[in-house]
Amino acid sequence: MTRKLINILILLPIGIVLIVLSVANRNEVTLALNPFRPSDTLLSVSAPLFVFLFGALILGMIIGSLATWFNQGKHRKKARQEAKEAVKWHTEADRQRERAETVAGQRSLPTA
Repeated sequence: MTRKLINILILLPIGIVLIVLSVANRNEVTLALNPFRPSDTLLSVSAPLFVFLFGALILGMIIGSLATWFNQGKHRKKARQEAKEAVKWHTEADRQRERAETVAGQRSLPTA
């Protein structure tokens, strides 16, 4: 329920703003990748402005996601190590329990 409310309160206005920006910025612009000769058609791209805006937004999200993923790598490594250690200790506890049960079972056997 709260997730739907958050989606409506945050994502809906963002979507509306992006649609309005797209409609308002339909004029074609040229992105020149050659700083010394901006008129060079080989290193320039022409597209509507909203395409460049969305491209910059998507690129920023990808770069931010990668930076976060690399930054949290140490935490994932620690979690993997702790999970391996937990499995090791659980296995050892199971062995000890089985050993104790066999010893207890041998004690309760009647002697002839």
